Amino acid sequence: MSHTENDKLREYARLTVRQGVCVSEGIYVIIRCPIIAVDFGRMVMEEAFACGAKDVIMQYSDSKTARVRFENADISQFETLPAWQAEQTNFYAREGTVAISIVAEDPEAFSGVDGAKLLASAKATRTALREFYEIMDAGNLRWTVVAYPSAAWAKKVFPDMPEARAIRCLWDAIYRSVRIGRGDTVRKWQKHDRLLKRRAAALNRYAFTSLRFKNSLGTDFCIGLPENHIWYGGSETSGDGHVYFPNMPTEEIFTMPHCMKMDGTVVSSMPLSYQGCLIDRFTLVFRDGRVVEHSAEVGEDALTRLLDTDEGSRRLGEVALIPHDSPIRAQNILFYNTLFDENASCHLALGRCYPNTVRGGELLDEDALYTLGGNHSINHVDFMIGTEDLSVIGITKDGIEIPVFENGNFTF
Repeated sequence: MSHTENDKLREYARLTVRQGVCVSEGIYVIIRCPIIAVDFGRMVMEEAFACGAKDVIMQYSDSKTARVRFENADISQFETLPAWQAEQTNFYAREGTVAISIVAEDPEAFSGVDGAKLLASAKATRTALREFYEIMDAGNLRWTVVAYPSAAWAKKVFPDMPEARAIRCLWDAIYRSVRIGRGDTVRKWQKHDRLLKRRAAALNRYAFTSLRFKNSLGTDFCIGLPENHIWYGGSETSGDGHVYFPNMPTEEIFTMPHCMKMDGTVVSSMPLSYQGCLIDRFTLVFRDGRVVEHSAEVGEDALTRLLDTDEGSRRLGEVALIPHDSPIRAQNILFYNTLFDENASCHLALGRCYPNTVRGGELLDEDALYTLGGNHSINHVDFMIGTEDLSVIGITKDGIEIPVFENGNFTF
């Protein structure tokens, strides 16, 4: 690795720790790191200690090892998570931690694996780590997701390139997406954060009761919004007052839809990588907030598995607006990775909502939140619907229609 490349990687680690999760004195740090990214993971670990972390807990993963287990172990081994394994993560959440997830997986790492085993594993993990996620959803746990390019992922994105060049090109795309290079990275993030906050504030002033989406792909969809919903964008502030960025990159303005008030047809605009399987060119038909019909040209079995995870997986927990002219979209790259593709396109999320996207929601239990329109599920899976001709109309409580998007971009 050249001196310049090492400097960029070190800057990326610093950005992750200082802006991503804002590591503070005396706090624990959990890093979820694929083994392909071990060197970067160590850099992140060093930066966390430099910021005063009490301890850093590294949780390594390997999709190839996981695949061997899925192919050979009985399904019963995936239906529960050992108590000791769950307690490690839940313990640190109780004690006060921040969580950093590094993603580097092959988009099709689990293609062909028994879907029942993947579903059982997802359910067991979510159930066992419920305490961790409840603390996170209440705003008391800072977290971020960043990326590291594996060879398999790079070759998926740039199939016609030699492997080394594909990895280099994916690194360049990641650095551009997180604003590393050509100037003060922190200052650029602060400027970007102000723009996202301004747009979120404008949407909050309108207090729309519903949004109507339409484009030439076939999306024709109306989504209701709960009373007192809140739009967020960019950085968030934890319960103890620290500012952090849950996703790096991030281009979205998002809120909670009313999970019982969605009607119409939604057509995907980009592939979705779900549990290592690719789902592409899919259509969802909603009635009274629930998916009642679905189809996919690629990965229909995986889509069915997602929708059948639980009742909440057929309803939406998030609606997010991203202009077509975003910096990530401008690269004209299909990343096959939700962290990036969702920030190049307006998207929706099947599954659970973020409780803080309705006023006081983080203080409510699941039943009380549901009465306000907040969806509950073990899933939260983003899929992309934005196009260059997407229109979004906001409808106020007085029935006034306000253009929010025209030709794929914000009107304000």
